[in-house]
Amino acid sequence: MNSVQTQGTALVTGASSGIGAVYAERLAARGFDLLLVARDQERLEAAASKLRSAYGVQVEVLKADLTLKDDVLKLEQRLRSDSSISLLLNNAGVAADGLLANADMDQLERLIQLNVTTVTRLASAAAASFTKAGRGTIINIASVVALFPERFNATYSASKAYVLSLTQSLDAELAGTGVQVQAVLPGVTRTEILERSGIDASQIPADMIMEAGEMVDAALSGLDQGELITIPSLPNASEWEAFMAARHAMAPNLSRSTAATRYK
Repeated sequence: MNSVQTQGTALVTGASSGIGAVYAERLAARGFDLLLVARDQERLEAAASKLRSAYGVQVEVLKADLTLKDDVLKLEQRLRSDSSISLLLNNAGVAADGLLANADMDQLERLIQLNVTTVTRLASAAAASFTKAGRGTIINIASVVALFPERFNATYSASKAYVLSLTQSLDAELAGTGVQVQAVLPGVTRTEILERSGIDASQIPADMIMEAGEMVDAALSGLDQGELITIPSLPNASEWEAFMAARHAMAPNLSRSTAATRYK
């Protein structure tokens, strides 16, 4: 039975630490019951216990490794069949450091599985379920590296560019269905993902690193304002609007029957 004040259930991937853990707390405060998904059962249980006490919401934990297809398929099936789920936070992801030429390709394949394939499968399942219900929210955590790939690891940047593109396309597909879609593009955020990917945070200027709580609060404010793309640290929304306007200005010339004169 759902809590009295529930807004439905929020499914949060990568919920045991960092951005996912902060989102879980903020969504519980907003009256969502929670389905918390991560690999670390112990940390999930500890978080769930605190959230139940603090907010009086129902919290279920689900241990899953979303680099494994069987675990992804189980979660996907849950999304398709559980009509109480009204929000998907596609947050689980990994980063990488170093040059593509020297990369551990097995590691990069796991990154692509988690950052691209899993995100796509879960977004698809949520889109189907939420469209049927005529309501719901899909939040995909991308990254500012989607906009500046030359400065960062090739595979990680490409995976986040995929998430941005997926979200933009999905929003167009879901227009008029009652389903809200958002991509969040954080800059460097103080979470365990830095350490796990071998990035030394002490080498990054302090004024470039945002605390996870500040990032999530900004992202949720963007969601409340109806933003499709939220860049928490960008002071002037007009810069993003100009970027989008430049893209649309090119649109009529991106596919024509003749090559541009400069190529002849």
